[in-house]
Amino acid sequence: MRSMRDTVATPDQHSRLHPTLAVFGLGFVGLPLALSFSMRGARVIGVDVVKELVSELSKGITHHKEAYQQKPIQAILKEELEAGRFAATTDAEDALAQADALIVTVGIPVWGNEPNFDHLTGVCQTIAKGLRPGMTIIIRSTVVPGTTENLLRPILESTGLRAGEDFYLAYASERIAEGRAFHEFESLPCLVAGINEISTQRAMEVLGVVTKAQLVAGSSIRAVELTKVIENVQRDVNIAMIQEFARLAERLDIDIFEVIKMANTHPRVKLLEPGPGVGGYCIPNALHYLVPKAKELAVNLEIAAAARRINDGMPGFVVDLIAQAAGPITASKVPVVGVIGLAMKDNSNDDRLSPAIRVVDLLLQRGYVVQAYDPAVPTNYEYKVDSLEACVTGADAVVVLARQQGVTPEAILSALAAAGQPVGLVDTRNLFPASTAFPKNVSLTKL
Repeated sequence: MRSMRDTVATPDQHSRLHPTLAVFGLGFVGLPLALSFSMRGARVIGVDVVKELVSELSKGITHHKEAYQQKPIQAILKEELEAGRFAATTDAEDALAQADALIVTVGIPVWGNEPNFDHLTGVCQTIAKGLRPGMTIIIRSTVVPGTTENLLRPILESTGLRAGEDFYLAYASERIAEGRAFHEFESLPCLVAGINEISTQRAMEVLGVVTKAQLVAGSSIRAVELTKVIENVQRDVNIAMIQEFARLAERLDIDIFEVIKMANTHPRVKLLEPGPGVGGYCIPNALHYLVPKAKELAVNLEIAAAARRINDGMPGFVVDLIAQAAGPITASKVPVVGVIGLAMKDNSNDDRLSPAIRVVDLLLQRGYVVQAYDPAVPTNYEYKVDSLEACVTGADAVVVLARQQGVTPEAILSALAAAGQPVGLVDTRNLFPASTAFPKNVSLTKL
C-alpha cells in the first residue's frame, strides 16, 4: 500500500495531506510529533490536561532535549507558535471542533505490574464527545495488544458512528528514541494498520506528511500493537544480557566496555552497553503489557520476565558498588554520596522510572547522605544541588549515573581535585577510559 506522498494530490487529497491536526498528549512523544507536522505546513492543536505544561508551551518554554537539523526544539516551538501553525490548549472540545485528524500519544502507566488504561480511555471518551463523520483517529500510544479494537473502538462507537464507515480508526506504533525524535519521526519506517483498508489509507495519508521512510501496512492492528511491544522487550532482554556479563567481567577484573568494543567488530554482533538500570516508560513497562494476555493464553514469557528481574536489580547492584567506595555507615560517620545525573538515560531530561532515582532512593534508605546534580532534569528533589562543585564537595563517593551536556569528564575530575578529600568514583556510563589520569585523591570503580 502506497502513501499519498507518492501520488499527485487532488484538491480533496491536499486537504488531507495538510490537515488541521489535534495531538492528544504533549509529552516526550507528543510535542516533537506535533511540531514535526506543523513544520511541514499542517495546522496543529496540541491538547493536554496539565495546565502548567500548556501554559509553558504557549510561552515557548519546554525542557525537552530535542533538535532538528541542529535547531533546538525551543527555537522550533517559538517559530511554530509565532507562525500560528501550532497552539497548545487544555480545551479538547475546541480542538475537536477544528480538527480533521487526531493522534493520541497518551501513555499507559504500570501500577503494581498492572497496566492502567484510565488516561487512554479518558482521552477516547473525550474524543467521542466531539467525534464527527470523516475524522481520522490514529492511536500512537504503546498499548496492550488488542487495546485499540477491544477497548478504544467501543468507546468511540458509543456515539453511534461506526469505525471504518463514518470515521477512520488506525494504530501506528511509536518507535523513536528520546533525543532523536524529529529525525526518527522522519526517517524510521512507520508501521500502521487500520480497522479496514480505507482507515489504513487515511492514516497513511496523515502520517506521510512527516514520514519520509517506508509506511508499512500491517495485516491487523493487533499485529502492529504486538510488534511495538516486542521491539521494547527485545531491548530489555539485550540490556539484561550485558548487565549479567558486566557483573562477570567485574569479578574477573576485565573491562566490560573493552569486551563490548571487541565483540562488536563482528558484523553480526551488536552488544549494548551496561548501565545502572533501564528507565523511561517504554522498556520497563513493555513486559507488563504482555503478561495479562500471555497468562490468559497459557504462554510463559520466561526469558522476558528474567530480563526484567535482572534490569530491575541493577540499581541495587550499583548501590553495593557505591557503598564499597564510600565506606560503611558508623555511629560517628555517615558517608556522603555525590550523584551525577538523575535522568533515565544519557543526555535526557526525562526522569520517569529513572534507575538513577532508584539508586538515590536505595542510598537514602540505607542511611547515606545524597547530594545530586543534573542540569537537564527540571524536577525538584530535596537532595538536588545546583552545581557540580556542590555535588562533589565533601563526598566520600561520587557516582556517574547519566551523562549530560556540559558535565564533561574533565569538569568532574577538576571538581574532584579541587575538593581535595579522598573519594571513590563509581563510573556506570564508561565516562572514564582506562587511560584516564586521575587526581591522587580519586580511586575509580567501573561498572
